[in-house]
Amino acid sequence: MTVSVEEARRGAIDFLLNRIDYERSTAVPYEERQYRLDRMRDLLARLGRPDRKLTIVHVAGTKGKGSTSALVAAALTECGHSCGLFTSPHLERLEERFVVDGKLCEPLELAALVDRIRPIVLTMDEELAKATPPDLGPTYFELTTAIALLHFVERGATHAVLEVGMGGRLDSTNVCQSAVSVITSISLDHTKELGDTLAKIAWEKAGIIKPGVPVVSGVVDDEPRAVVRRIAAERGCRLTELGRDFEFTYRPARDLQAAPATGRLDIRSGAEQHALADVALNLPGRHQAANAAVAWAVLEELRRGGLALPEAGVRRAWENVQWPGRVEVVGRRPCIVFDAAHNVASVRALVETLRESFTARRRILVFATTLEKDVDGMLRELLPEFDEVVLTRYRNNARAVPVEDLARLAAAQRVEGRTSHWQVASEPATAWQAVHALKPSVDDLICVTGSFFLLGQMRKVIEAAPLSGR
Repeated sequence: MTVSVEEARRGAIDFLLNRIDYERSTAVPYEERQYRLDRMRDLLARLGRPDRKLTIVHVAGTKGKGSTSALVAAALTECGHSCGLFTSPHLERLEERFVVDGKLCEPLELAALVDRIRPIVLTMDEELAKATPPDLGPTYFELTTAIALLHFVERGATHAVLEVGMGGRLDSTNVCQSAVSVITSISLDHTKELGDTLAKIAWEKAGIIKPGVPVVSGVVDDEPRAVVRRIAAERGCRLTELGRDFEFTYRPARDLQAAPATGRLDIRSGAEQHALADVALNLPGRHQAANAAVAWAVLEELRRGGLALPEAGVRRAWENVQWPGRVEVVGRRPCIVFDAAHNVASVRALVETLRESFTARRRILVFATTLEKDVDGMLRELLPEFDEVVLTRYRNNARAVPVEDLARLAAAQRVEGRTSHWQVASEPATAWQAVHALKPSVDDLICVTGSFFLLGQMRKVIEAAPLSGR
């Protein structure tokens, strides 16, 4: 019997979803027994160590790591170096995590990759179940990491940019030997797993630093910066820091609501007044300019290793780079913006960008987020910025914050200045119905934020029931 492409893909995804998946679990343990680097090493060894066939840039950080990874990967590809990009989570399709030279993994490729690893994984399950004490087989994230590396090698990539899933020290990507280690930023997030201070979180993130491997850091706060400096020094690494070794200035696009536009970026490095002058950046926001500056420092490290990275290629890459879910304009008249901000620091960056680059008669927020986040802090930043707020919950994930809890927190807020009117909706489809009922005009702004999971579900809802501004 012939199996269709979609059936083959569905079978592969079902196999992966039957693994332990901490992205969708309410309990996310973060200790050596669950996050087993030796288990990941064993898996890659049985697959022929595909990671050793790639020059790897390894990127950790509280926020900005996905964007920085995308900027580095786009520049490498544009400069003629085939590059794989592994990021998480995805917005709509698992294949988004496995990208080579801007092209997503095809469904049949995914099915073939899962068929390749399946017998190895089942053997590991049996062996670990018989161990003393018994242990669990590879997790969902470990398998997606292995699939990414296999896919990159099979597609002929020479380089890979790997984004850490959570933390760094115990992340499955940390078994790979990197050419450059990158820490984009440190702020409070995943505090239950990583620690409740910036220093503790920095220690977990800096766990990706390998002896003698150059480190690029976008960390600017004193407390976590001291931790990164200490660990880099202990491991004999050259450390390049934002604010000390390189700086940037940014000129934002002023009216992204009306039409596509790019901000402009200057980067200064060492003795060079303009290491990169007046480059167009197709990712809106000052925070993205900081990510681009970090990405430029990463490219400089690769140049030191002898890699040809002409400036013209970097300029072309960044002028055209696409990174869904990061101040992404998905509709105009009215303007609809998607942003995956899911902690207080990233919400602040979103708010700053909306103020700088979007003009609106009325601002409407659709918000849902995840358990164990600083939800109160996120709402405190967001509520004063919007005239109308729809609080909702994404579906099919036990980590989603109940709408009743969001409503309780919103009611407790004392919003000064602009007063937002808020309502609750049980799930994304009813949230979009509530937006329709507000009758947005062509001059209004609708922002959907709080979680990658929300964005993925809202995109399908909006495509099925588009707005027509008055």
